Amino acid sequence: MDRSSRNRLNERHLPLFAGDALFDRIARAVCRAGCLPRKELYEAWDVARRVHRRFRGGRVVDLAAGHGLLAQILLLMDRDVPEALAVDRSIPRNAALLAAELRSDWPGLAGRISFVECDLEQVPLRPDDIVVSVHACGGLTDLVLERAMTAGSRVAVLPCCHDLRSADAGGLQGWLDGPLAVDVTRAALLRSRGYRIYTQSIPEDITPKNRLLMGEPDTGI
Repeated sequence: MDRSSRNRLNERHLPLFAGDALFDRIARAVCRAGCLPRKELYEAWDVARRVHRRFRGGRVVDLAAGHGLLAQILLLMDRDVPEALAVDRSIPRNAALLAAELRSDWPGLAGRISFVECDLEQVPLRPDDIVVSVHACGGLTDLVLERAMTAGSRVAVLPCCHDLRSADAGGLQGWLDGPLAVDVTRAALLRSRGYRIYTQSIPEDITPKNRLLMGEPDTGI
């Protein structure tokens, strides 16, 4: 199965996810909704797994959230997360359909996920938040990181669409290719702002833009 496919999952694909594991149950809800590319399911799942292993509790704030699947998966993985915000300048109309299909299997999601349509700068963040963003294009990733650092929130980003004309590559282009230089510079910025960083990758067969950068304030403990 091509996990990088941009074709939408629909009810014809239900037999591909016949197991009882959490992933299969989520995938079946996505298939029933019929609005999400296969690639986005696997991206959200693999990012959520890695974020969940590292960060627990607190509110989830998914910036440039699209359909908000990542935020909802994190709610399902961690019962100590009281609520999640899925924030985007334009929330897809089908986001409500996907949320309804997930609630049909997990009624406890009701009242825990809110969709907020506004600019990313307008959402107040808190120190106990987990700020996440998958493929916020170009400088939006830098905005997500800056907002999280200013609030002292935990953060996880999967960058994409690096704009090498405006991005800070840290003068590293002589050693590293442009997008990697930009992401290394982002990691260095987090460290310079008092963050402990964690660098991982999701599988490349899902997306070649697979570098996951996570950080949390370094309390010295």
